Amino acid sequence: MVTAPHPPTPRDDRPTHVADLLRLLTRDPGRPRLTWYGDDGERVELSGAVLENWVNKTTNLLVEEFDAGPGTRVVLDLPVHWRTVVWALAAWRVGTTVVLAPVEDDAMPDDGTTRPDVVVTTRPDRWTGTRAELVAVTLPALARRFDGDLPAGATDAASAVMTYGDRIGWAPAVEPGLEALSAPPSSWDHAHLVDRAAGGRQLLSPTSPSGDGDNGDPATASILRRVLATWAADGSVVLVSPATATALGSDPERFRRLLAQEQVTPA
Repeated sequence: MVTAPHPPTPRDDRPTHVADLLRLLTRDPGRPRLTWYGDDGERVELSGAVLENWVNKTTNLLVEEFDAGPGTRVVLDLPVHWRTVVWALAAWRVGTTVVLAPVEDDAMPDDGTTRPDVVVTTRPDRWTGTRAELVAVTLPALARRFDGDLPAGATDAASAVMTYGDRIGWAPAVEPGLEALSAPPSSWDHAHLVDRAAGGRQLLSPTSPSGDGDNGDPATASILRRVLATWAADGSVVLVSPATATALGSDPERFRRLLAQEQVTPA
């Protein structure tokens, strides 16, 4: 993790819920808030305004297509990625429970009580036996459709999200005491989802002792909460893919160039 000095938002002005957090991010709408370094040199930079637009469209899809709200369980079967952050924010914006899918194919219960209501995934074929609504996600920034076969009834996020409104039409109120993030064995409710952290510009890597950032890896929960904490302190985030993190670790000169380009320094 690296950081650059930036005046922090006063503590009593920091957001405690995702809706408040999104309002904070758009106070300076043109400022970069999420920068992504993916495989094969892909770089995506989202300002506060652009990030909000993505979240609003995705929120509208969740509400209008799936009636998502408090009590809805939304499985994110996605790797560490900027799109994962957007889907998590949209799900939290309407008070749902984000469930991070385990790596094992048979580890997600579908027993009628804890079963998922919506599954957002890069591998929809894994979920063809579920009763949940399926949303197929393709990761490249310029993708306009899912690159593969879609199960019957699945929603293609690449083509669907952009058809929804830029402003949230209606969203149910968040219930602070309900579960917001489930990443067994850990769980957080909406009231305790957003931690406090130092401000600045943070470089976040999905590598951790718990795994390599693949779909469902426990590191994803840590990354998501650190993203929220950085934004809550009026910071911005540079997020790198697992493969990029590995490459940077073995190429100090490339790592130094990235730090200079993104104006970040080791914490």
